[in-house]
Amino acid sequence: MLDDLSRTLHLPIHSLSVSTYEGLGQAMAEERVDFAFVSGRLALDAVTQDHMQVIAQLARGNGSRGYYSVLLVAKDSPLHSIDDLFQQPGRLRYARGEVLSVSGYLVPETQLFANRRLDSDTFFVNVSVDNHQNNALAVANNEVDVATNNTADLERFSKRFPDQYAKLRVLWTSSLIPHAVIVIRTDLPADLRQRVATALTTYAKGKNASAELSKLQLIHDISGFTPAGNETLVPFADIEFNLERRRAYSAQWVSDAAMQARLHKIDAEHAALVKRLMAPTTPP
Repeated sequence: MLDDLSRTLHLPIHSLSVSTYEGLGQAMAEERVDFAFVSGRLALDAVTQDHMQVIAQLARGNGSRGYYSVLLVAKDSPLHSIDDLFQQPGRLRYARGEVLSVSGYLVPETQLFANRRLDSDTFFVNVSVDNHQNNALAVANNEVDVATNNTADLERFSKRFPDQYAKLRVLWTSSLIPHAVIVIRTDLPADLRQRVATALTTYAKGKNASAELSKLQLIHDISGFTPAGNETLVPFADIEFNLERRRAYSAQWVSDAAMQARLHKIDAEHAALVKRLMAPTTPP
């Protein structure tokens, strides 16, 4: 796909692949990346801290608007509901994603743990941090009792590790998480940003659609990219906002006034961020 884009843009494209969210975030912060395909939470940092803007959003062949975070347990696990899980503080082993992972950490932390004034890192007897594939394998191999994952990665996992997938069961499913996006540096010439955006959003839609679509299918059933802007990131700003508020409620405060001051600051910062994301940006 990058080779096709390179020919369309008449520019060389060099790819950079990293193994962690932190590594990619650092690469963008150090301006070693001109445009990137990232999850919403990482895109939020790129837009607010690294002078980047959203120009496109992933579209999948099944027409879905997003994906879901899940909690996995072994098929024969005695845990059959979230209530079962929360009745066992300090007894279960947990595997999750990095703190910048939307489905691997932020969404379950917000919707399950912070909502109950709990912190997953202290609720479980043991917590390990790894990628979605290794966390699913850990459940299948009985190395942990519960792990985070998401519906998109589970599809890949089921094809690559069918025997281990058969040993898994979904305990909990989150609300919808919007698909990943493409961000690009705002200090690049406007005409170049426009050309990149056009090349991406028209890919697999022209005369070579069939061949290009087959290449996209190798990137997990992607059907293309749709035009998008920074407003696409508001749901991820909301996730951070809800997590911060719930953490504030569960923290120890010297007085109610101190807690209210913190909540007021969180509210004001969130309102300013949403306003910034919704503001018109220079067309790419």
